[in-house]
Amino acid sequence: MGKKGILLVGHGSKLPYNKELVEETAGLIADRHPDFMVKCGFMNMNSPSIDDAMQAFRNEQIDVLVVVPLFLAKGVHIVKDIPAIIGLGEGETRGQFALNGRSIPLLYADPIGSDPLLADLMVKNAHKMLALL
Repeated sequence: MGKKGILLVGHGSKLPYNKELVEETAGLIADRHPDFMVKCGFMNMNSPSIDDAMQAFRNEQIDVLVVVPLFLAKGVHIVKDIPAIIGLGEGETRGQFALNGRSIPLLYADPIGSDPLLADLMVKNAHKMLALL
């Protein structure tokens, strides 16, 4: 398989922190995993929108596009809103994406969910605070 695309989806916020976190995470992915082309898209309040980011992939040489929500848990955005924007039905995780006159696989990943790495991050944050005692 050739180059893979990741569309990292954030919620968006009036405050700058959400967009910064999503963009920094995308940069880390791109730096650590050069086999992925990474772009960001946002549900609302920030740009580019999910649709605009997907349109930007139409000019890229990728063989698969994976939409990865940077959300902790499943909710309305994960289950209904994002799939509708990317052209999938509720509960669907696979589809097709029209790209430069050809069709490539479109995959929709789960949100972060419960993960030992997330637990380790929470303990890391607790240790930072404990160090202030």
